[in-house]
Amino acid sequence: MVEPQPPVAPHPDIAPLAPLLGTWRGNGQGEYPTIQPFGYLEEIRFGHLGRPFLTYRQRTRAADNGRPMHAETGYLRCPRPDRVELILAHPTGITEICEGALTLADDELRMEFESTSIGRSGTAKLVTALGRSIRQTGDTIDYTLRMAAVGEPLQHHLAASLRRA
Repeated sequence: MVEPQPPVAPHPDIAPLAPLLGTWRGNGQGEYPTIQPFGYLEEIRFGHLGRPFLTYRQRTRAADNGRPMHAETGYLRCPRPDRVELILAHPTGITEICEGALTLADDELRMEFESTSIGRSGTAKLVTALGRSIRQTGDTIDYTLRMAAVGEPLQHHLAASLRRA
């Protein structure tokens, strides 16, 4: 029999990211020149294991019929009080490493990411750059995602607003 473990405190290096911990749900809109615009429902979970990173798990479903759409799994790191790193794997054969600025002011957390590395399996679509802007205030996260893919330049792709569950 495995004994239950007491809760682990977040690592001090991720203290600036602690407001993100928990489950967030909401909806968003997507668009890109090569596809029809679409609505989606989203859930993001930020957790921790007591190490200097947050765990990240994201899932989306179509707003019109609930069919599964996308998922991302990875880690959010805070190597310095003003810097963040996002390391993600996508089931579509893409890996994403983004780095950027972390700003904390007036109960608002902002992260601005630009991709520093995009990995692709042999069957993944050609994604050449990604950027994310994330703003958390109180019980709300708003974000946008920019993408350069399939011959298109870096441009708006997704926007969503999530509330703490």
